Order: sequence, then C-alpha cells, then structure tokens
Amino acid sequence: MSLTTTAVGLLGGLGVLPSAADDPGTGASSASEVALDPVGRTGAEPQPAPTPADDSTDSDASQQVAEPEEPAAPVEAEVSVEPVVEDPAVPDSSGQGRRVVFSESEQRVWLVDAGDTVLRTYLVSGSLTDNLQPGTYDVFSRSEDAYGIDDSGTMKWFVRFTRGPSGAAIGFHTIPIDDGEPVQTKAQLGTEQSHGCIRQKTKDAKRMWAFAPIGTTVVVV
Repeated sequence: MSLTTTAVGLLGGLGVLPSAADDPGTGASSASEVALDPVGRTGAEPQPAPTPADDSTDSDASQQVAEPEEPAAPVEAEVSVEPVVEDPAVPDSSGQGRRVVFSESEQRVWLVDAGDTVLRTYLVSGSLTDNLQPGTYDVFSRSEDAYGIDDSGTMKWFVRFTRGPSGAAIGFHTIPIDDGEPVQTKAQLGTEQSHGCIRQKTKDAKRMWAFAPIGTTVVVV
C-alpha cells in the first residue's frame, strides 16, 4: 500500500496523472494559465448593482402613469328663446258660425268653422281702390281658371262673392300671372295691391277653394 501511494504521488507531481487544475469545466488547462487581476484576484471586478430608475426622468414615457385630469366644467349652451307670435284673433264684429272673414284694415283672411274655431288665417292683398263695402255676402260663383279685367293677367281658384261699382266680380284668387311673371311678390301680401279682388298665395287659394263652396258666408270688416 505504501509503495502504491508513493508511486501515485510521484506520478501526480510529474504531471502524468490528471489534477484538479486540469478539470475541463474550469476553462483553463493549468493553474499557470489563470490570469490575475491587478489586486491579485481572478476574473473581472464585480460590477455594482444597477440603481433603480429615478421616477423623475422621462426616459421611458410608456412606463409612466399619467395622473387623471380633472373633468372640465360643463359649458352651458346659450338657449335662444324666440317669442311666440300668435295669429290675430278673428274680429269680434265678424258674426258667428261657418264663414270667411276678410279685414280690409289688416289685409287678412280667416277661415272659421261652425263652432267659431279659426281653421286658418293668412295675409292677402286687397284693392287699391275703395270698391268693396263692409258687409255680409255669399259665394255665388267659382272658377278654377279666370282672366283679369283690362288684361291684368290670369289667375286660378277664383271664389266670387260680390260685384264692384263697374259690375266686375270681386272675390278671392291667386296672385295673377301676366306675361309669365306674377304681378306682385308673396312678400307684398298684407298690403293693398289689387284692382278690386283679394289675392292669395297658391296654397291659401286652394284652401279657400276647398273651404268655400257656393253659398258660403263671406264677412267683410
């Protein structure tokens, strides 16, 4: 046994047998090949641990959490309230029951049903001359198409209820068309413009036509 131990020690000293320095896992072939750093230690100097990032930096905006903004105060919208304009009431002196009322002073017509409810009121253009007297009349004639006196144009939905001093019929109809043009504008309704009749917008003339068959009472005030 002593001879074997002596032989193994001798062979190990001569480098014949492997030693711990020759372990393939160390990365060096012998102790003499291991480099020493300036302070006498093997390997690189340990690096200091990374310092936590300063919360005040903007290096990574994606990791920042934005503080919630206070909701803006609601803006109160300005509400414009237009005054309610009511239609003028039917004149008290116009009688009762189902009738058509025409006011010369207001240049306005009212269509009134049997229960004295106003179904429709609108502006018209009556005569420039004093050829229509206040009073109560009845519709006596109607024409869907008509011609004005003295070549004053054509008109539609003519509802006649009296005659003027010359014998010409007076009634309600559309604004006449002369040479392809209306003889007045819709904006002029509400002012005296005609030779004797009462001019209306087309839609109002159609309402009058539907409301006032022959025999309907017409009151002029």
